[in-house]
Amino acid sequence: MSTPLPQSVLFCCDHNAVRSPMAEGIMKKFYGTDTYVQSVGVRNDLEIDGFSIAVCAEIDVELARHRSRSFDEMEQWGDDLSSFDLVIALSSASQHRALELTRYFHLDVEYWPILDPTGLGETREAKLIQFRAARDQIAERLINRFGPPINTH
Repeated sequence: MSTPLPQSVLFCCDHNAVRSPMAEGIMKKFYGTDTYVQSVGVRNDLEIDGFSIAVCAEIDVELARHRSRSFDEMEQWGDDLSSFDLVIALSSASQHRALELTRYFHLDVEYWPILDPTGLGETREAKLIQFRAARDQIAERLINRFGPPINTH
């Protein structure tokens, strides 16, 4: 059952290097600029993962310019968590942090347990298969939550 698009969505995961940047990029591609979309991690200790860049490029989502950031950096840069209508946590650690940070706000936090593909697969192709699975899981959840993509190019 799809619901209307919120005005702003924040995706979060552990490092803002794999799942949340993919979710941010795919949501922007699917639903355009009517919704303000950002992503963060519990920690910012990794750069955007090359496999995330590669599998998103396959569906015309550009992630190469993504810069990882944490919840703390987001606040330092002036993005107030309370300004988001919806927080979507893609890992249990980010769900806990989002709930902790939003306990004083009337803010919806949803938990989408998305596979963490890092460290899975021995060969490049096996790793790509795992990253594609995470990408496709995110795309499917977006469509289930917000309806068919508005932008298909």
